Amino acid sequence: MRDEYIKEALKVVSDPNVLINVVSRRVKQLRRGNRPLVESLEKLSPEDTALREISEGKISFETGTN
Repeated sequence: MRDEYIKEALKVVSDPNVLINVVSRRVKQLRRGNRPLVESLEKLSPEDTALREISEGKISFETGTN
């Protein structure tokens, strides 16, 4: 995973543990054949794709706390 993608995604999801869970779930979806929500001229790994989707606001998430 690229450090710059991680840093950008952490601006959206500030808790690293939550970020790991969101990325993990999205990577599983991408590996099952779901289409990426971001375009790239280069071939990105599923992890980098998920991080870019998060940083660009394409993925939403909810935490269990109120």
